[in-house]
Amino acid sequence: MGGILLIAVAVIATTNCSYYNRVMSRKNLVDGSTAYKDRKFEAAEDLFRRAAARDPEGVTLEGRTAQIFLARTLHQRYSANRGEKSFAENALAEYKKAIPQALREFDEAKSAYDTNNTGQAEQRRYFSAMSAVNSTSSAISSLSDALGQNDATKEWQRQVAADEKYPGTARARALVSLGLAFNTCAGDITNNEKVRKTVKKDGKDVYEFVKPEAPEDLEKLRNCVAEGEKLFGQAYALENDVVKNASSVDIKTLSDDQLAILDESLLPFESARSYRASIAIQAARLAEIEASADLPAKKADADRRKSESDQLKKIASDIKSEKEARVAAAQAAAAAAAVGNTSTNTK
Repeated sequence: MGGILLIAVAVIATTNCSYYNRVMSRKNLVDGSTAYKDRKFEAAEDLFRRAAARDPEGVTLEGRTAQIFLARTLHQRYSANRGEKSFAENALAEYKKAIPQALREFDEAKSAYDTNNTGQAEQRRYFSAMSAVNSTSSAISSLSDALGQNDATKEWQRQVAADEKYPGTARARALVSLGLAFNTCAGDITNNEKVRKTVKKDGKDVYEFVKPEAPEDLEKLRNCVAEGEKLFGQAYALENDVVKNASSVDIKTLSDDQLAILDESLLPFESARSYRASIAIQAARLAEIEASADLPAKKADADRRKSESDQLKKIASDIKSEKEARVAAAQAAAAAAAVGNTSTNTK
């Protein structure tokens, strides 16, 4: 809900065209956002459809925004009534229409942001565009999966992961989604009590990993570790300087818009690092099972990846805390102002 209102603000802040259709579309967007906030989804859908119909190709920012808002509203209607599959089908179709427009908007917004990354309008537009591509591409996967279209879901995720037109954040999300099954598969095998034995070592209970009884399970474990390593490694390779240098940023000095951009830029990679560390643990277990000479190196690699994951997780947690502190401070200031106004009026 908050995302729709933020993007609506960005549209108003970054457009100044006086053409009638664009003016009317902007009015529809504002009115539709209000209806959405008030959970009047049917009314919101109608308003967003009107705005989208004025620019079905998404030539203008208003048209692109309307298309995404329409899809999100239908998605919300499905979330409120999971039994109504038609909402999911319609939302999926509208999201697919929105993706080319969202990518065009991201390209333009990123170009403007790269030219002037200190401008508030450029920052808001860039955040909105990146967030829109991230959420839209993920929503297509989610709805496709909800409709039982498993093969289509994986094909979509592979398409996003391989397409350089998408921001690295969206591609990392897709790669992590593709890798989850392999991480789960490896864990299911190594966490089996017949593979993970509890033994005494130096007077303490520790785990010892032995070969599965079925040879095919060992081969399956090898495959799952290899595929998980590949996919999570590809996600890790997409990290840009914003992610790599995040630990050196003083988040308290960032504006709200800068903080939002940093948060959106980091979250997919926080997840990617976490799963990359998890699959490294599985790789170390496999090395132990196979009595490999690489076991010490595999364990050291798992520890290093865990440290990298914890580092990004802490930054993400700090960003969340900073956002919450700013909201609390704003609310406290508003409450104090209200008390002050009441005192003034009673004198």
